[in-house]
Amino acid sequence: MMTIEEMVAKAKAEGASDIHLICGLRPKYRLSGSLEDMLDEVMTPDDCLAAARFLCGDRYDEFDAVGELDAAETYADNRCRIHVFKQQGYPSVALRLLREEIPNLNNLGLPPIVPTLTELHKGIVLVTGETGSGKSTTLAALIDSINHKYKYHIVTLEDPVEYIYKPDLCAINQREIGKDTRSFSEGLRASLREDPNVILIGEMRDRDTIETAITAAETGHLVFGTLHTGSASDAVDRIVQVFPADAQTQIRLQLSMTLAAVLTQQLVPKKGGGRALACELMIVTDAIRNLIRAGNTPQIANAVATSSAIGGMTMDQALVKLVRTGVITKDVALHYSHDRNYVNKNAT
Repeated sequence: MMTIEEMVAKAKAEGASDIHLICGLRPKYRLSGSLEDMLDEVMTPDDCLAAARFLCGDRYDEFDAVGELDAAETYADNRCRIHVFKQQGYPSVALRLLREEIPNLNNLGLPPIVPTLTELHKGIVLVTGETGSGKSTTLAALIDSINHKYKYHIVTLEDPVEYIYKPDLCAINQREIGKDTRSFSEGLRASLREDPNVILIGEMRDRDTIETAITAAETGHLVFGTLHTGSASDAVDRIVQVFPADAQTQIRLQLSMTLAAVLTQQLVPKKGGGRALACELMIVTDAIRNLIRAGNTPQIANAVATSSAIGGMTMDQALVKLVRTGVITKDVALHYSHDRNYVNKNAT
């Protein structure tokens, strides 16, 4: 069986994004969004155990006791995000290959106005989407753009640390959950005493973290964070619903004043292979602030759809644009759309 180093080298050479090791199956990797067999050999229990011991290192006992472990490491000169977990009593591995260098923000296929988000001095910018939609890459590009433009202090809270920044004009502290701080919420509270200009939160997953992020934005910090939602309006609802009913009116008010933008991403199959980035971008206007305060989130999509003059666009508008420019087929656009009737009518 190939070593982990050899698997990463092979996956890298063939343009794969992920490697999956599961007992009783051939090693697989993800090519253009689809899982394919990587090798002909089947993973035995001993193979899986050896892979887990190698990837976990001196944290193997922790993995064995808890049943899963997150980490990040470099193999075959490629930074990788690692998740080792148990299934049916055997270790399995999901390993994501990260880009070797942080990409330039202008080369990711993002809406043209996205680079201007780095010019904000305070507020909350959310990057949302399902797992594997490129959120980490976009956030890294945003942070690195700031790194090369401003003399700021940046604090990141990540689980695990994925991209390693090379400080340029900025001073950068990258803190890993479980290693450098116990949790997102504790690390975030501590960061407010560390004189940051910019804070990156790997995932806004609980009430304490969200509440502290809003406080950070209110007190003059620029906060970047992620959520696993499929649209800007869903992101607003997700944040509000973390709080009990009697606190939601206050949170809507605070969120309306601090939320600056929501970028929602998904990767869709391109014509001829590979994947294209489709993005929804909500720039928070006075009209959208009023909708957030009033709890009228179903109307947010309409507000975003009519905000093209300031660079906003819905996911369906983004998909239609990709069809019209010949990047994806109409069938793909319909499959990934929110409003099939809109896409069917306009994707010509």
